[in-house]
Amino acid sequence: MKNVTLIATGGTIASSADKAAGAVNAGLTGEALLRSLHDPLDGISVVVENFEAAGSYALDLATIHHLCRRIDAVLSDDAVNGVVVTHGTDTMEESAFLAWVLTKTDKPVVFTGAQRHAGQPDTDGPRNIHDAICAAASTELIGVGPVILFEGDIHGARYVTKAHTSRVDTFRSIGHGKLGEVDHGKVHLYTRPAQARVAFDTPKLDPDVELIGLGLGSTPRLMGLAADHGASGIVLSAFGRGNAPKGFAGEVARLVAKGCIVAVASRCQEGRTRAVYGKDSGGVTLVEYGALLAGDLSAVKTRLLLSALLGAGLSGSALSEAFARYV
Repeated sequence: MKNVTLIATGGTIASSADKAAGAVNAGLTGEALLRSLHDPLDGISVVVENFEAAGSYALDLATIHHLCRRIDAVLSDDAVNGVVVTHGTDTMEESAFLAWVLTKTDKPVVFTGAQRHAGQPDTDGPRNIHDAICAAASTELIGVGPVILFEGDIHGARYVTKAHTSRVDTFRSIGHGKLGEVDHGKVHLYTRPAQARVAFDTPKLDPDVELIGLGLGSTPRLMGLAADHGASGIVLSAFGRGNAPKGFAGEVARLVAKGCIVAVASRCQEGRTRAVYGKDSGGVTLVEYGALLAGDLSAVKTRLLLSALLGAGLSGSALSEAFARYV
């Protein structure tokens, strides 16, 4: 008998229509989600923990840091084979990525949810939960790191993103592809991450890292405003290889001199940042003035990584070296 713990955090999968409020709200327990399954879980025992019932758009970094600690605590029990986390889709990729960075366990950690709430007759929640439990019980996922399981597909937490606002096959690993799939309870893993995952230990996640998206003709005023109001780090979702509009390089230099960390990710969905272009605020100049390039990590996940590193108290070369290990 395999043993899986289901940690329920709310989200669409645990939501139904609240007619009085005129909205869809989370509130179903993990036990109720487990009772909704259509197919039996042969040879798998499930224990439920109700962590927090909230839409994932309402979660914060402290809550997910606690969740990651709880995942490790649960999986430190030799009798537990894996964990399933039910979670809202809006920020699922972020929580899964934090689990990828922070959790120490090599046992399966599987995030899942739903795009159609539990009150809809064609809700996708029960099938996703069933598949996720089967994946968490499988030895195939040992050592793979945290994943997202949705619509039968298994995606690694580092690259997966929510690609559609409402479709049930919303999750994609753009440019990399899925790791495998679950077919009628059977896990088929087709590939494994090329690089070994290194868990990072931090007592907290720094909530003061801001994310700023750049567009044609953007000015650095938001960047300066954030830093002047206490931001400890800023991530720019920049152009192409990691370039910004005029004026950003000067603001990078000013903020770095004040001790604010600036990281530059690309708003492109594929490829890596690289210091190629010069003058004003090309990547070469941004790096010369102290910015860190985020490789192929998305801006959203770069912010989370920086939050972990700053939460651990890293600075200077120690922070730069740790950052480089993950990008």
